[in-house]
Amino acid sequence: MIGYRVKLLREERKMSISELSAKSGVAKSYISSLERNLQTNPTILVLGKIAKILSIKVDALLNEQADSLDAEWKKIMQDIVGLGISKEEMRQFIEDRK
Repeated sequence: MIGYRVKLLREERKMSISELSAKSGVAKSYISSLERNLQTNPTILVLGKIAKILSIKVDALLNEQADSLDAEWKKIMQDIVGLGISKEEMRQFIEDRK
């Protein structure tokens, strides 16, 4: 699930795969394969390069605890991100419902 976390964090930062590749020095095809879980055993060196650009620690990519949402919630969150709804807009929506 490292790839899922890379994709989620990249999209949260409104960064394309090409941009992450250029900034990290990791091949675009490798990042794409990682995000699609075709590449499931990245080196610490690669994770370090990606983590640095995403402004996180490598632990955040490796930690399974970060993936505590079930598949349905993950899909909902992906849909929200895909629609361009910001975290602030989502927080406001939640506050309005309280």
